[in-house]
Amino acid sequence: MIYEFNSLKPVIHPTAFIHPLAAVTGDVIIGKDVYVGPGAAIRGDWGRIVIEDGCNVQENCTIHMFPGITITLKESAHIGHGAIVHGANIGKNVLVGMNAVIMDNSEIGDESIVGALSFIKADSVFEKRSLIVGNPAKKIKEVSDEMIAWKTEGTKLYQQLPQECFETLKECEPLRSVEPNRPIASAAYKTWNESKK
Repeated sequence: MIYEFNSLKPVIHPTAFIHPLAAVTGDVIIGKDVYVGPGAAIRGDWGRIVIEDGCNVQENCTIHMFPGITITLKESAHIGHGAIVHGANIGKNVLVGMNAVIMDNSEIGDESIVGALSFIKADSVFEKRSLIVGNPAKKIKEVSDEMIAWKTEGTKLYQQLPQECFETLKECEPLRSVEPNRPIASAAYKTWNESKK
């Protein structure tokens, strides 16, 4: 669902895929190859939201802010399922883990990783390549080259997903039994722990 608000319409690049069950409202600018999943709410009613090329905002995420603020998700930012970004700026190629909460006026430096369920309090600033976890969240170490390579590989899957959705996603009636020789998705990308084995 795409909504105009106070005469401002979202600007969405034609290669970006916004799931029909997501809501994008008002002053929102979305770049190339962005994926926005079902249940995501991106509310540019009180300020501007810029989502740069190659980002993904996954299922049930919320992106919002206090009045008069512009926030940016920089290129290739990866916002995991259920995360909340409220009035914070997310650096280039950052991973925000599932159900993390990032509060107002916070800055997450490029190539940082925010752990799942982390709570980043308002006005927090983290330098690039920070591994951030906890409640309240703290930097526990620097993100290694190996970790950022793993993250980048995962984000590439999401950068391919918009085109796959345009080509193959469609509403359907379910099957009533499993068909013989049903294909299984490839396991080309592995969890962090599996990738280290």
